[in-house]
Amino acid sequence: MFHTGHDSWLCRPRKAKSLESIYLKTLVEVVRTGSLSRAAESLHVTQPAVSKRIKFMEEQYGCPLLDYSANRMRPTRAGELVYEKARALLDIESDLVSSLHLLSGKARITFGCTPAFGIAHLPAILRDFMLTCADMAELRFVSSTPAEMQQALAEGMFDAAVMESCEHFDLSAFVVQPLPDAEVLFVAAAAVRLPERLTSVDALFETPLFTRREGCCSRTLLEKGLRDVGRSLKDFRRVIVIDDLPVLIQAVTAGEGVSFLPVDLLVDQIGSGRIRTHRVPGFQHGRRRALVLAQGSRDGDPVSHLAKIVMRHFDAAADATTAPVARNGCLACGSPGTADAPSPRAPRGRARVRRGARPRSAPRPVS
Repeated sequence: MFHTGHDSWLCRPRKAKSLESIYLKTLVEVVRTGSLSRAAESLHVTQPAVSKRIKFMEEQYGCPLLDYSANRMRPTRAGELVYEKARALLDIESDLVSSLHLLSGKARITFGCTPAFGIAHLPAILRDFMLTCADMAELRFVSSTPAEMQQALAEGMFDAAVMESCEHFDLSAFVVQPLPDAEVLFVAAAAVRLPERLTSVDALFETPLFTRREGCCSRTLLEKGLRDVGRSLKDFRRVIVIDDLPVLIQAVTAGEGVSFLPVDLLVDQIGSGRIRTHRVPGFQHGRRRALVLAQGSRDGDPVSHLAKIVMRHFDAAADATTAPVARNGCLACGSPGTADAPSPRAPRGRARVRRGARPRSAPRPVS
């Protein structure tokens, strides 16, 4: 299962010196994702910080833990041993923390979302949660792809998640609340000379394209749009893949190229005129988004409060002058197969909540 390169190296660990769990968790994330940059994204730190932690571990244990020669990073024989032990120790620590939380009477909620959603929306959601629910529960955010979220929800690792491109997944086992679609457009600095109105995607091909790694929502939607008009990424003169979303945004804002991104990431830049948005005929410029709960939630519990905060955030964003949507009717009731009445002030298109609900007009999920 694991790559066993560098077997000729002998481990010469330094004198016993315990490692903080964050170092062990970093190694586990690198092995899980197969990439330093993806591990950094998951841990919400920079890639140099991840590299520094791995280097520190290798110095402490006296042997290489990762094989950097392949496209996807794999552990060496020593790395496999450390990885397995690290997972066991982290599981013990997680059980310990959960037990202590039970003693303190505080619940612990794990919430998953994409990096784009985290940058655009999490600060406001977290602020509201801390003001209203901090005494009830601790909230932990994890950055993931939609496929990883679905798996984590099924395995009980996530209590809730905001999933994008949710119509492509079978969510029948969960409680689903549709959210407003995320608008995704081609964006470029005003200094980049692009036609005011694009008649086809061909007008973009001479401009460098900045995109995320494979599997990310915006990248997947971009590739689908290109296929729909008979084109591909290969048609662009130059394609630059950047895993670090803030760095990608910085490059586009500086006028270095064009990208295909959710517009809620660039509200300030678009409002100030530094960034211009472009639609392309034949492209899908919206992606479905939904709040997904791992299990039915009763009104008053911490997960219910979090769900209401997420819904209230989008209600406020849709119309800042409209009073927040009533808190009842946000979640499915305890019995499966029933639906709550929709809020009278819900934005147009807000679907009722039901177990396994999907946004209207969405294609049937792929199992």
